[in-house]
Amino acid sequence: MREALFYKQLEDNKVKCKLCPHECIIAEDKSGLCLGRENKDGKLYATNYGKTISLSMDPVEKKPLYHFYPGENILSIGPNGCNLRCKFCQNYTSSQEKVPTRDIDADQLLSYCKQNDSIGVAYTYTEPLIWYEYILDTAKILHENDKKVVLVTNGTINEEPLRKILPFVDAMNIDLKSMEDDFYKKVCSGFLEPVKNTIKTASKETHIEITNLVIPEYNDADENLNTMIDFLQNINPDIPLHISRYFPAYKLQAAPTPSSTLKKIYKMAKKRLNHVYIGNINIKNTMNTTCPECSELLIKRQGYFGIESKITKENTCHKCGHKIYGEHLYT
Repeated sequence: MREALFYKQLEDNKVKCKLCPHECIIAEDKSGLCLGRENKDGKLYATNYGKTISLSMDPVEKKPLYHFYPGENILSIGPNGCNLRCKFCQNYTSSQEKVPTRDIDADQLLSYCKQNDSIGVAYTYTEPLIWYEYILDTAKILHENDKKVVLVTNGTINEEPLRKILPFVDAMNIDLKSMEDDFYKKVCSGFLEPVKNTIKTASKETHIEITNLVIPEYNDADENLNTMIDFLQNINPDIPLHISRYFPAYKLQAAPTPSSTLKKIYKMAKKRLNHVYIGNINIKNTMNTTCPECSELLIKRQGYFGIESKITKENTCHKCGHKIYGEHLYT
């Protein structure tokens, strides 16, 4: 546990957390929405500091990151809690409820990375940004030892803490759940605009990829999808978009996303974005990377394994020389 960053002390020993847009006002001996920050004697503490729900080695493609060190493995850890309340949460048992954790410090993280030939650490599983102080401290040590730092996040964070942490982040997968603020409010208890700001800000500072979980009757309308595609295209059409199949979970029991819907969105997005993928279902050729210039097959994927790359060490297409968005794409 350590004192939290980004908070304001109020009257009656209350505090106002300034880490994310919820800006929880927390009474003494109470916790914020995210479960990881608690008011003790009028000071805000990160009570989740260094406490992880899991520790495992994953293919980097599982994050999902398809344009960042393809074929490599990364040590994955995550905190208990989240700053959203998504009704469809796939990890609700560890994001919405208190669960057992284990302590892991920076030296242990680094040791695990070296022992398992990991390219670095992915802060993932629930919402890593509620682990802000821990990530900031450990990321600096990982970078000093040439290890990469990855965030798999919902993007719900205020701009000042975001800008402070970005220099220590090598890649992010940001979950863009919808382009409708009502969806964020009613289904996720969150906000759209801060997520859009995170995407725009991070895109200028680090490698990013976007995931959109497609939920029938909730966020699969053409207008919403076209708005999302336009938004990403205007930032950078090279940013990879992962269209992900939804399955019933937690408080939302809508039917799974039809493959026909995913194929339709894939075709829509491919007209304006250079790198589009479908996840959570096996649809032929939708996991492969092709050259936006000459359509050459550059990375062939069979699940998370069997990665075959024809991208040069300079991150260019071996056939036409077009520069491919990403980092260390040569395998």
